[in-house]
Amino acid sequence: MTDPDTRTPDPIRAAGAVVWRGRESAPEVALVHRPKLDDWTFPKGKLRPGEHVVAGALREVAEETGLAVLLGRPLPPIHYLVGGRPKRVDYWTARVAEDARPVAEREDDEVDEVAWVPVAEAARLLTYEWDRGLLDALVSAPLATTTLVLVRHALAGSRGEWEGDDDERPIDRDGAAQAAALAGVLPGYLPAELVSSPSRRCVQTLEPYAGRAGLAIRPEPALSESRHDPGTALRLVTGLLAADRPAAVCSHGKVLPGLMTGVGVGREEARLSKGGFMVLHHITGRLVAAENHAV
Repeated sequence: MTDPDTRTPDPIRAAGAVVWRGRESAPEVALVHRPKLDDWTFPKGKLRPGEHVVAGALREVAEETGLAVLLGRPLPPIHYLVGGRPKRVDYWTARVAEDARPVAEREDDEVDEVAWVPVAEAARLLTYEWDRGLLDALVSAPLATTTLVLVRHALAGSRGEWEGDDDERPIDRDGAAQAAALAGVLPGYLPAELVSSPSRRCVQTLEPYAGRAGLAIRPEPALSESRHDPGTALRLVTGLLAADRPAAVCSHGKVLPGLMTGVGVGREEARLSKGGFMVLHHITGRLVAAENHAV
């Protein structure tokens, strides 16, 4: 047994973004000033209980800057101690989302000023050394990427206990909670097209976001388990990448790994838990980064 006095406490989780605007070759970034600490840093904050890290990043940026943002590739997480307890802050590149619902005003009274400054000036103004490391990571790879989100359907009970056609098996209560959580995450990527296996559990996984965004879900039999066609499914996904506009695809645990490896994801990374999703950041089909999330 582990001595409870020597166990490492669970880390405090927080999230934020390095928001940029302007030309990719000479971007400006958004910094926030916190009068209580008299520091300049990037918008971030602690996650709420049960909040997904991506949703937390979107909320914190909106509260501290008044901006609705579109997330780009992930940046290296920051780790430090707070009162002897480990803290992890996850960051993404981000830019103002032109098609997003605007945030009327900042809601965070911990911030009294938001400043847009060039990268070189930000390096001088930032209070913390780890934030300057985020600046280096920001400019080390392309900024203006497009996203394709690959989603594994939410929890749908036991296949063995379902007596009907398996394509009609619905998501269960836990799966509905996962679908609702996904609806809070996808606004960070603003998929303009939703494509799904016709299986009921896949369609239901995307429905909360589809209803919120006013989008139709396009069924594709090649993405299903019962009518899976690997070649057609891969052509579908590579076509979405080549279209160079954000999209989301929902399919099955037996189908998605082949699609992931087919577009350049490593075999070890090509797996998702039920309800989980992978975000592919690309430039006209050329993979720049991939991130895997549970829900």
